[in-house]
Amino acid sequence: MKIAFETIKEVLTPDRYTSDDIEIAKKAFNMANQAHEGQVRKTGEPYFIHPMITCMKLAEMKLPIEVVIAGLLHDVPEDTEVELDEIRNAFGDDVANMVNGVTKLGHVQYRGIDRYVENLRKMFLAMAQDVRVVFIKFADRMHNMETLYVIPEHKRRRIAKEVMEIYAPIANRLGMGEYRGLFEDYAFRYLEPKEYNWTKHLLEQRVKKAGPAMERAMKNVESDLQKHNIQILNVHGRIKYCHSLYKKLRRYNDDISKVYDIMALRILVNDVSECYAALGILHGLYTPLSGRIKDYISQPKPNGYQSLHTTVFDDQGHILEFQIRTTEMHEEAEYGIAAHWRYKENPNQKDREVSWMNELVKIQKELDEEDFMDRLDELKLDMFQDRIFVFSPNGDVFDLPSGSTPIDFAYNVHTDIGNKASGAKINHQMANLNTPLRSGDMCEILVDKNRQSPNADWLKFVKTHHARTKIRDALKKSKKSFFQGFINR
Repeated sequence: MKIAFETIKEVLTPDRYTSDDIEIAKKAFNMANQAHEGQVRKTGEPYFIHPMITCMKLAEMKLPIEVVIAGLLHDVPEDTEVELDEIRNAFGDDVANMVNGVTKLGHVQYRGIDRYVENLRKMFLAMAQDVRVVFIKFADRMHNMETLYVIPEHKRRRIAKEVMEIYAPIANRLGMGEYRGLFEDYAFRYLEPKEYNWTKHLLEQRVKKAGPAMERAMKNVESDLQKHNIQILNVHGRIKYCHSLYKKLRRYNDDISKVYDIMALRILVNDVSECYAALGILHGLYTPLSGRIKDYISQPKPNGYQSLHTTVFDDQGHILEFQIRTTEMHEEAEYGIAAHWRYKENPNQKDREVSWMNELVKIQKELDEEDFMDRLDELKLDMFQDRIFVFSPNGDVFDLPSGSTPIDFAYNVHTDIGNKASGAKINHQMANLNTPLRSGDMCEILVDKNRQSPNADWLKFVKTHHARTKIRDALKKSKKSFFQGFINR
């Protein structure tokens, strides 16, 4: 089966890639194609199909040509006789370093606890050094998930678990909504096939039922916005991912009538002012559902997501959700941090790094292997679960895991504030120190300067690794000083 460069060239669109970019891509294509010649995937296809599709996924994200060709070459040093130095000589240090970064991540698998721990460390270290490695690994893993059916079942489950527990949460943290949703759905399908099929059936039934109302709404909205001179760049429907719906159904005792955002209409306009104007026009056309208007433009989600959401009743009583955003907001919602890289030429080291990944690497270095496995869930909870943003009285914004308390917030501000916390105000109201904070809350910590150490009971409710570590350290120090004082009497 002969694979032509034209297949890749089609996604290297002239609005993003120059003729020089296409020439260097062709050079990489020839090197990789020749290196993988004779190799076959478990699907029976030529192996080269895999790096080719990986590179096409990167091009669809409109990432720089260096990232695209690193995707094309990512398996060459490990699986062929061509060495990394040959790639370095042909395409430079930047491409070679990315390929090397992906190669290091090639074996992040559940193959015994010791190796798994070491591989996770390598993975986070490689990601912390250059986030572009993550984009390549995501595209690589996404294609693997698309063909996971050919793998034996025990391996499928292991790979699916890895994707659900590591890849999807990282995608979420990087704001890459499309990758998170697809990763979760592919993994869900293999980890819980019965629940997946049940949710998929419910979803299909709801889409079939709501489809006509969505079609009518799309025409009405387009017509009304045009009357008010709002230029619509795009209107399209969005269907909720299976795993996302399943999680929501669990919260509502499987009552699908309480889930309003199964289908949504997305409206893309030119700028922020037109987003708000379109929202006003929509509310003139349909009756908004009380308490269901969310402004993520003025208050973005911690992963950068921006959009206006509103849920309305149409003229026949159907409940519809609308999401209004600019094209830039839409690209960021789908591709997150990858969207920032589209037009970044010659990135410096700071561009490549992601602060929370560096924090994760730092924490891991402090743990031995036994501690690492005990604390892995804690680390994943801190770094990967849904995030909230909380304001200080000065207007500073703090990014915390969902369910964090004023004590977590206090230690995030400063260790001394945490250690001496005596009370809290949430939105100017007195609150218990174990009260879960919500996104957008303003939190003020009341301190007692005479307080010697934190309360050990705080360990029962704090959510963050950082707060728990600081409380334990302070308690150990306090205990040590108590005994020292006793001995010195």
